[in-house]
Amino acid sequence: MHVRQHEYAKKVKREISVLRIDFSAKVRNKDGTENLVLIELQKTWLETETLRFRQYLGVHYLDERNVPPRKENPKGYGLPIVTIYLLDHRVGDLEEPVVYVRRRYLDYDSNALSRGVPDPFVESLTHDAIIVQIPLLKGRPRNHLERLLEVFDQSRRLEENAHFLQIDETKPRSREERFVINRLVKAAASQELLTDMRIEDEFLSVLENRDTELMVSKTELKKSKEENKKKDQIIEQKNQQIEQKDKELEQKDKDLREKNLLLVSMLCEQGRSNEEIAILLHLTEEEVDKLLGTEK
Repeated sequence: MHVRQHEYAKKVKREISVLRIDFSAKVRNKDGTENLVLIELQKTWLETETLRFRQYLGVHYLDERNVPPRKENPKGYGLPIVTIYLLDHRVGDLEEPVVYVRRRYLDYDSNALSRGVPDPFVESLTHDAIIVQIPLLKGRPRNHLERLLEVFDQSRRLEENAHFLQIDETKPRSREERFVINRLVKAAASQELLTDMRIEDEFLSVLENRDTELMVSKTELKKSKEENKKKDQIIEQKNQQIEQKDKELEQKDKDLREKNLLLVSMLCEQGRSNEEIAILLHLTEEEVDKLLGTEK
């Protein structure tokens, strides 16, 4: 396995620097084929922003270094990519600590294809992925891989310094586990690295406080919008009710006018005067005149 120079994005503002590190490695398989492995270390109190991962993947799909030379690769196919995400949080409702996402070649009826598989064209444009949910590794290593990854179990962090993990040195370890632990011990002994981590903690603390305030503001804004929406709905309902009542009153006025007109016409045919009709129907003479169309 050949490990490349770390990929990173660095931004500087005043005296604070942010360094994001990702890993990429070209792995040669037993059959001589090669794969490009991308490793993302997600250390954050927030859940993964998939857009950043997609952008990072896009960079590697476009990187000419990930396309073997034309002499050995005349059609210009890119190296197959495998992404590995080490996450310090859970992903949805997935219960397994290590999740493998593997592609399959299928026909129209979902039958697995065997001839011509794998195809370099397809392998160049699609990729497999491995998602490691570190919180689920605690107390349940069931195989060699999970035992190796359990070294990173964050529940073993020291209370006085969260940068350090408590490792049981008496526990039997495989060669790979001892290698990883030795690398961690060397890193812990580096004063430069410890200083960088302390500065990073201070910066992350500022970011967390800012993001907390933003989330609180967004929550309050959302709550305010929901309350305003409810108020608008109530006002809309009231307006509809008022509109309905106005229609009902308008219909009642129309019905009453037609009824009065019928009564006035009948009394008028009986020879009653307008004054008498007004008294009998509890109307004014002007209203009677208006109904009969004789308003002066």
